[in-house]
Amino acid sequence: MNFINLIKSRRSIRQFKQDPVPEIELIDCVDAARLAPSAANLQPLEYILVTDRKQVEAIFPLLKWAAYIQPAGDPLENLRPVAYLIVLINDQIGKKWSNHDAGAAIENFMLAALSKGIGSCWLASVDRESIRNIYRIPEQYSIDSVIALGYPAESPVVETAGESIRYWKDKKLVLHVPKRSIKTILHINTFKTN
Repeated sequence: MNFINLIKSRRSIRQFKQDPVPEIELIDCVDAARLAPSAANLQPLEYILVTDRKQVEAIFPLLKWAAYIQPAGDPLENLRPVAYLIVLINDQIGKKWSNHDAGAAIENFMLAALSKGIGSCWLASVDRESIRNIYRIPEQYSIDSVIALGYPAESPVVETAGESIRYWKDKKLVLHVPKRSIKTILHINTFKTN
């Protein structure tokens, strides 16, 4: 698959096969995240890769999934993630632009994962204090987000957004994700109202 098609095929995955993902594959994806652009090249991001089964199970209740369709968007008990990446920001290095750094690095990570057949879901609604306590994360670090990982056990589909951008599941439990069309977001050489 070419790179543009890889980008266009990426969807958030919330149902995962229970096959373990080789740690070496995930480390390679973190390496792709490491090479993302960073404001002033400060590189304030660090990561905790969680692959131990007991730790993976301990993190699951600290996450909130798919608010529009709760609880239908939660992973089923036998389809939960098999690994997580916790994204940290060292606030003593580069707090001002760190959200931009995180976005670039996380997208690199998720696309690298998808290129290896690994599904992901970027979660920002997380119990940061509990995660901080579990991993003894020093106060100088902010917990940006958590990325859930595993081989996909679902195939969400893209829809053209109408008046609503809310995703939904159909009767067959297929997730439908509305995206705004290119003609509604692109302005060429000037700003025009649609």
